[in-house]
Amino acid sequence: MKILLVEDDEQLIELLSQYLSQRNYIVDLATDGKTGLNYARTFDYDLIVLDVVLPELDGIEICRYLRSQHYQMPILLLSALESSHDKISGLDAGADDYVVKPVSIEELLARIRALLRRGHYSRQPVLIWEDLCLDPATCEVTYKQQSLSLTPKEYALLELFLRSPSRVFDRDTIIAHLWSLEEPPTENTLRAHVKGLRTKLKAANAPADLIETVYGVGYRLKNANDMTSPSPIANSTIPTQPDSNPTLNAIKKVWERVKPRALQRVETIERGANAIVDGGEESDRRLARQEAHRLAGSLGTFGYRYGSQLARQIEALLSKEEPLAEAELTQLWQSLVELRQQLEGDPDPIAVEPPPMGSAPDRRRLLVVDDDTMLTAQIAEDAKTWGLETQVASTVRQARREIVENPPSLILLDLNFPESEEDGLMLLEDLARNRPEIPAIVLTVRDSFNDRLAVSRLGAQAFLQKPLTTTQILETTLEVLQRSNPAAKVLIVDDDVQELALLKALLQPWGLNVQTLSEPRQFWQVLESFTPDLLVLDLEMPDYSGIELCQVVRNEPQWRKLPVLFLTVRTDTETVNRIFRAGADDYMSKPIAGPELIARLFNRLERTQLLQNLAELDPLTGVANRRKSSYDITRLLRTCARESRVLSFALLDIDRFKQVNDRYGHAAGDLVLHRFGEVLRESFRPKDTIGRWGGEEFVVVAIDTLKADAVRRLSEVLADWRQQTFTLDDEAQLQVTFSAGVAQYPEDGKDLQTLYRAADAALYRAKEAGRDRVCSAGSVDDP
Repeated sequence: MKILLVEDDEQLIELLSQYLSQRNYIVDLATDGKTGLNYARTFDYDLIVLDVVLPELDGIEICRYLRSQHYQMPILLLSALESSHDKISGLDAGADDYVVKPVSIEELLARIRALLRRGHYSRQPVLIWEDLCLDPATCEVTYKQQSLSLTPKEYALLELFLRSPSRVFDRDTIIAHLWSLEEPPTENTLRAHVKGLRTKLKAANAPADLIETVYGVGYRLKNANDMTSPSPIANSTIPTQPDSNPTLNAIKKVWERVKPRALQRVETIERGANAIVDGGEESDRRLARQEAHRLAGSLGTFGYRYGSQLARQIEALLSKEEPLAEAELTQLWQSLVELRQQLEGDPDPIAVEPPPMGSAPDRRRLLVVDDDTMLTAQIAEDAKTWGLETQVASTVRQARREIVENPPSLILLDLNFPESEEDGLMLLEDLARNRPEIPAIVLTVRDSFNDRLAVSRLGAQAFLQKPLTTTQILETTLEVLQRSNPAAKVLIVDDDVQELALLKALLQPWGLNVQTLSEPRQFWQVLESFTPDLLVLDLEMPDYSGIELCQVVRNEPQWRKLPVLFLTVRTDTETVNRIFRAGADDYMSKPIAGPELIARLFNRLERTQLLQNLAELDPLTGVANRRKSSYDITRLLRTCARESRVLSFALLDIDRFKQVNDRYGHAAGDLVLHRFGEVLRESFRPKDTIGRWGGEEFVVVAIDTLKADAVRRLSEVLADWRQQTFTLDDEAQLQVTFSAGVAQYPEDGKDLQTLYRAADAALYRAKEAGRDRVCSAGSVDDP
């Protein structure tokens, strides 16, 4: 860090210079304003400390001049002038802080550190969408090199769209970003700004539908693949994914399948309406009301938004306890006629394009984009032990070629490339636009808030600041890979089978594992067997309401943290309060808007997954910790008892692990533990439970697996584990084995404690027999 100190007090200069130098800052000194300004204009500084009263040129004038010339380094004014007027003058001139002398050295150093943390003002990346270009640094907007003159609100609106080009922005989100609380706009105001922006874009010969209205949801940039003249990002050689719309196609296919049933529901409603006129059975009216309720909740999602409004009006009329007046009966029949006409027409569903799903590589491939050859060589060498295949690119151009020819599982990216015209932010922006399925981690010496914000906006999964050890870098890499690979499990409970089919079609293209349930009476059994990451409940169902199911879930310690999302037609204050009192995390009103549902689900899943990883996973090995695995094993034992199934319980221990730590160091021990957890995760089924119970002790529990089969599988894993070779920093090579004992439910025990004791006894026999083997409980003939 380089600091310019401009001060005419020689004693203070000497003291400050000494303190800053001792803390590894590079300090340039100037004793008058003119010299200080020349230094500031000639060299790059991370911070300038300016006295206000200086010979030749005062600090206020220097500060004002630097800001007028767009110098953005932090400036701290240091002065004996302590009046409010002096402070205001200094801050208005562009200073970031104003400190009154005398001041303690500790406080001054703390303020310097604070400003340096906010420093390194870098040029923000230019935002590009087709031929449209917005430069945040100069606030210039061009289309095909033609400059556009936008109002401040039009500029802010366009920047908002360009920073999240695939997102649909609803009215409330746009207002929250662009207007203050003191000046909330009306709906017409927002529309006027959108219209004005469209008019100016059109005048520059941009496509008329560049800013698209997603009816019922909001606004977004028109998908680049749908434009009349598509072209890739400037300077980009990363190809975009082929144009397809699996979500939209899936919704249409579901509608073709359920349309006859929807028309039958209209007929049922018509019979209920006739029952009102003719004085028929109350059951017909009640059934008609139920069918209207279902249509109101599902038609809008299929694309019949007006049909959903009609069904809601019909439901309201059928729900009245008093007899309907003549005008209400007329309205009922008119709504039914319109509803049938709506369903005879073609739907217009809203769908968000799911992220492109690249084919998963056979081996996890890491692309390191960095011109530090020593660091990249060390990462590539160490990554082999962590099960990663590494490719290195020393320039952004080379990285683009690697991404096209050998798409990686993850990219580790530096931001600084002094010898190139392109930097890491440009590549990150390209990835966000064209290959969002590839996660990226930024590894850089830069540490400014602006850099962190830019990286976050472009979708990076982590921001690491150099210097870090390769172990720390690879731990974060594995954590991001684990977070991005598994498909989240979503359980949806709704008595409307059409709605379930639609929701499944909507969510599956996004890589979610969706389980639907139309019979609430089977809820608990499905919940325990499926173990979802998120639960979606309909509010009104026969036998059990969504409120009751949510309360049952919250009463069970194992499921208290499970995110619960409600779907409901009713959004009145009382209903919403009941939903949240029951323990819900969120709710959505029917008909469901696909973009909103997907955004809410993924937002909730990401946050929950992060919290679960912190609370339930062992960070070193990536397997469940003792508390989490004990819960899972207890659940599996209940399932076995209820359904008369078998279960194998294995206790594993890495042989002579203490000697590994003592001889090679704890870093080597951690590497062994990390790889062992990885091998166990790769060797067993997703429904099996794997946990680290402390030190080098692990458990593996497999349902529907006999003890003999478990011994055979573990022996195969042991044979593979013997072949694992760990290469350490001093080129020493290390091989490790493990021992295991296996017990079976219910023969060797019917609860967790008994099974553990039986498996532990078998493990003891394995160690007594020389280690490096697997023994079963109750057997004396083990190898």
